[in-house]
Amino acid sequence: NKIHEKVDSIEHEPEKVKKGKESLNILLMGVDEREGDAGRADTLILLSLNPNTNSMQQISIPRDTYTEIIGRGSNDKINHAYAYGVDMTIETVENFLDIELDYYVKINMEGLSQLVDAVGGVTVNNPISWVDSGKDGYKAGYHYQQGEINLNGEQAMGFVRMRKQDPNGDAGRNERQKILIEAIVKKGASIGTVTRIGDILDVLGDNVNTNMSFDEMKSIFNNYRKTTSNTVSESIQGSGEYIGTTWYYIVPEEERQRIHNLIVDFNEAE
Repeated sequence: NKIHEKVDSIEHEPEKVKKGKESLNILLMGVDEREGDAGRADTLILLSLNPNTNSMQQISIPRDTYTEIIGRGSNDKINHAYAYGVDMTIETVENFLDIELDYYVKINMEGLSQLVDAVGGVTVNNPISWVDSGKDGYKAGYHYQQGEINLNGEQAMGFVRMRKQDPNGDAGRNERQKILIEAIVKKGASIGTVTRIGDILDVLGDNVNTNMSFDEMKSIFNNYRKTTSNTVSESIQGSGEYIGTTWYYIVPEEERQRIHNLIVDFNEAE
């Protein structure tokens, strides 16, 4: 299974998901990797799944967040950790939020389109209306109407790539990424049979890496799928400022603590 990629930075505990009684923290990394480019993790979303309350929490980490890059001993944008590999991104996120991750799922943004098609398209509640200009990398002319819309794979890419026409800029894009991830997770959970997971993975082949084995995926599907029925979404508050000539998103220490506490309280709720 070429999708399965172990990492040293996460302690492997397959029994945990088999029992299905404890909360899980899963880091979703959406990366843009092109030929000859080390790539950046442009999307970082922490999913916490609590099987005792049947709920899921999404926290999106702004990609320009200024933090210590673990293993480099210096501060930089959090998404630059990915240039040094998945392990460094995992350790940097764990340090930033002071939590431990159970799993990571890395998806190349090109694979996101295939994933949406693999689950048969998704329905999203679109916060703003716009017409795709084609500048953000996808076909021009598609009208993303406000409200509930159905998206195929290519339309989903446009939905999460657009930034220039959103009055909230990057924050608006983060919001749409969370909306899409939630829609994919919900659709995936409603598929009904474990056997479909294998088909979906075949489609995603070269575009996904995770430290979940196939058996662990099946356990998560069986034991945690009800968590998708109640989703809460949180944003990390901060402010943009220049350090030298580079723009960063600065997150105050109290805010880091607030987010850490949110994760712990969510995971421990019964």
